[in-house]
Parts: sequence; C-alpha cells; structure tokens
Amino acid sequence: MEFVRNKTLEKLKYDLVRDNLIKYEDLETAEQVAQAQHVNVGQVLISSGLIEEEKLLKFLESKLHIPYVNLDDYSLDKKCLGYINLNNAQKYKVIPLFEIEGILTVAMSDPLDLFAIDKIVEDAKCEIEPVISSENAILKKIEEYYTSGSSVGQIFIDENRPKYDWRDVLNEENVSQGLSDEHIQKLIRAILKQAISDDIHELFFEHVPEGLSVTFRKDAQNITTGDIPLILAAPFIARLKTLSNLDPTVSELPQLGKLSFKVDDMALIASISAFPTIHGERISIKIYKPPQKLSETALDAKKINIIHNALKVPGIILVCGSGLCGKTHMIYSILSDIADDSCNIMTIESITKYNLENINQCELNEHIGFNLDKAMRFIEFQSPDILYFEGINTKEGLDYFTSLVLKNKTLITEFLAENIADLMKKLSLNEFSMFKSLLTCLIFLHNKDSIEVFDKKALEKYFA
Repeated sequence: MEFVRNKTLEKLKYDLVRDNLIKYEDLETAEQVAQAQHVNVGQVLISSGLIEEEKLLKFLESKLHIPYVNLDDYSLDKKCLGYINLNNAQKYKVIPLFEIEGILTVAMSDPLDLFAIDKIVEDAKCEIEPVISSENAILKKIEEYYTSGSSVGQIFIDENRPKYDWRDVLNEENVSQGLSDEHIQKLIRAILKQAISDDIHELFFEHVPEGLSVTFRKDAQNITTGDIPLILAAPFIARLKTLSNLDPTVSELPQLGKLSFKVDDMALIASISAFPTIHGERISIKIYKPPQKLSETALDAKKINIIHNALKVPGIILVCGSGLCGKTHMIYSILSDIADDSCNIMTIESITKYNLENINQCELNEHIGFNLDKAMRFIEFQSPDILYFEGINTKEGLDYFTSLVLKNKTLITEFLAENIADLMKKLSLNEFSMFKSLLTCLIFLHNKDSIEVFDKKALEKYFA
C-alpha cells in the first residue's frame, strides 16, 4: 500500500511551522506516522490533536484564497451528482455542490490536485470551481448522496470501475518539476500492472498535445486510459527504452527490445517496439503470459492427442487465429510439452518470450546482421528435428519453410486469420498449394476458451 498524499498540504506544510501553528518536530513525526499508516499528513495532525481541523482548513483558505465550506449542514443540489461518478468522487475525495451558468462548484479536500480537477473537467465537460472542505465531511456526503440506497444514489454507482488504475500512482507525485528515474519506473510498473489486471496483452504510447497517451487494445478496440503529462513524456520513453535494452538516444530508427517484469508473483515478458512518426516515437508493447501445459488449456485429451501425433511425423503444424488470440501462447505450450533431450527442437523468433528448458531458442538481432534471411541460410547446419518458425512474411520464407518438410523436418508456425472462412480464402492462393499439402495439423484459436484442432484427414476434406 502506498503513502496517501495531499498535494495541498505537501505544498503548504512548512507554512504551518512558519505561522507557528505546529512545531517542526511535530511535523516530522506526523509525516513518519502518515507514511507508516498510509494516510496523509493532515489526517495525522488532526487525529493527534496537533491542530484542530477547522483551524487547518481556515489556514488553507487564507493561503490559497479558496473559500472553505462546512458541509455538516449543507444540502447538495442532487441534479449535479451526474457530473461526477461514485468512483471518482471516492478516489479524489470530491463532491459536486451546485452549478450556475456552466460553472460547477465542487468541494475538495485537496484543491491543488490538478490531476483530479482535470479528470473532473473531462468527465463533467464544464468549468470547475473548487472550494475547500473537510475530507471526512466529503466522504460522509458521498455516502449520504451516492450510496444511501435511494434511487438517486444508485444511478451513479459505477459497478464496472477498474480494480486498479495506473493514474493513482501518477497522482501520488508532484510532476510539475518532473519525476526521478525511480518514480518513472514505478509509473511504468503501474501501467503494466493495470494491463495485466484488465487482461490486456497489447498497449501503446502515442504523442498528443497533452503529453503521451496511454492506450490499451482489447477485442480490436483501442481504449485510451489517460495521458502522461508533457513534462514526463521524454523521460518516460527514455526510461522505458533503457529498461528494454534499447538505445534511448536513437529516435529516428525503429527498435525492438524485450522487457522483463513482475506483477505480484507472476514473472512476465513483453516485447517493446519503438517506431518513429512525424509526431514522435510510437511505443508498442505486447505482453506474453507464461506458457501453460497443454492439459491446462481449453484443449481436451482428443485434441491434445492429434497435436502429439502430428509432432511425430514430418509436416507443418499451423496455429491460426486473430490478433492477440493467444497463438504464441499456444505454441509455447506445445514446445513446453515436448521439450526433452531425445530430439533437437529449435526456434527462430524476433523476441524469445520465455526461456524453455531443452529448447534451442534463437533470437534475431538486426543490429549485428542476424536477420531472418541469415537464419534461414544457416539453421539447417544445426540439424533441427522440430523447428518453430515465427510467422511467414515473404514468398521466399514460405518456399524455404515448406522445403524443410521434404527433408523430414517437423515445423510449427503461426498465421493470422479472423475465422476459418478467412483462413480458407487466404490459403486458396496458388503460392500456398504446396504448403497446404504438407499440413498435418491445424489449430484454430477463436479465443482462449474455444480452440479447434484438425488432423490431416480433416484438412484434406476442407481443401478438397
């Protein structure tokens, strides 16, 4: 659990000492207690009796020239509750009071939290005017007006709010002067943690006027989750590239790297692609979860047996599906199942996702000239029995790939197709005629819970 900050008090805490409202030693002690108890320093100062809450609020009013409002006997305009949903009201400790001529007055315990104000303005789509109120009083009003069980309150309960929001970590720090490498790294971890929490496997960062947009991709839809402020855009990208073993000083050329990270107790791998655009580098991240055993997937015993039989004979095992459906995860599960010392199993990959025991994994490296063309010309000297070849992007690659089957190799590769009909249409092209004749197994992933497996006999009927 992180230390809960109040940006207003963080900015003005030493003024409390200068105005003789508290002693410096008491402030230091309160900060230590706040960090230990995961609350803000104002709560500790009040609860410990070092300063009365109303005196503290009046102090903030005089310093900020923002009015203080006592909410104890205040009646809110219920029509304004629709401007701020329950999730944001609780998260930012803010509640709407009234709206006059397009200006929404809101009570806040932390009126210098600019991220909270920006979010409220974004959702409410109107100008915001904050007033200062007691944090406890705001939370009581939220409970009274939003979750009291009345029909008014129930409308605004956000049942689908995310369990984790990376912006909470961003909001913990004062970013007006930028953040340290440690804080930026913490922000990177927070974004990746939310991606895993939301079952996201692809996300990207793009330059926008506000800074750097953070977009998650799910079910072929892009979901923008927020913006990293402009002051942090450059150091954020530089730190992310450094962690991924990319050159942070190079932005005019594409780069591909790999990032290892942990979310809770799960060790994960992500590929990081940096690509230059006229607006700045676009960073794409693809996250790969650790492979399961085939028996732990949605495959039943009959389908697993078809795959194992295909692995015993020369031919091509083709794994198909739409983008982000889990093709690579399935292939890694297959490789994990068959890895032993009895045969030479090799891979040719742009990025190795996980280290597999008893598998000779080869990672391409354009920087030193180890590209796909060179890998194809030299892999046969290694005498692979089973070879995983990551995707077929050229006619030359397709021809080479199929020629290995004629030399008694078993090959595994993947192919992008939205559905079976789309796959059949693509494979109907003349250049795939030899490739189709050598297929011994087709695995089609509709999603992680719906997987079809076809043996050679079934495929002959499809291609007849």
